[in-house]
Amino acid sequence: MTERATPIERLSVLPTFEELLQTVAEMNTPDGFKAELIRGKIVVSPFSKLRYYRPMRALRKQIEAHAPEGHGADTAPFLFRFSASERAYGPDLFVADEAAFDGEGRHADGAALSLVAEFTSVSTRDADWNEKLDVYGLLVPVYLVVDMQDSEITCFWDPSPHGYRSRKTVSFGEPLHVPEPFDFDIDTTGF
Repeated sequence: MTERATPIERLSVLPTFEELLQTVAEMNTPDGFKAELIRGKIVVSPFSKLRYYRPMRALRKQIEAHAPEGHGADTAPFLFRFSASERAYGPDLFVADEAAFDGEGRHADGAALSLVAEFTSVSTRDADWNEKLDVYGLLVPVYLVVDMQDSEITCFWDPSPHGYRSRKTVSFGEPLHVPEPFDFDIDTTGF
């Protein structure tokens, strides 16, 4: 699959956020791909490369051990909606209130998230560092950007109406503190 925009048809009236969400829900996305709503467009991108497995697994195990009560850590392909921003993302790794999965719908509320981690790739790096940072920074308590191209991990925390107020970056191999509601140091030596 090519990594460029390909218009399907020209519309005279743009679809609403809810219509786009419905379209994503009805898509038969090929195995190994996920669909998200980024910048008002449906974007289909491949799952992570094989070399991402070990750092993703190591991070999930560490985070899971420190997740808030009633929250679960996972890498399952769930779409979280951010209605105020008209966005919906399927994070690479997330921690969310398990009650968010009790309903019959297809999209969990982004307010249920306590942590999101995105592992950058050539095709998603811009969205992870800009688009998603802006949206997560309004609501999600902790956002981790695992920059696989620069071998660094950045922790953003303290969301506000203007985005995250705090951040810290370390190179792989150095510990990174994750603040409340987790309050522990990530061991990045295996990344």
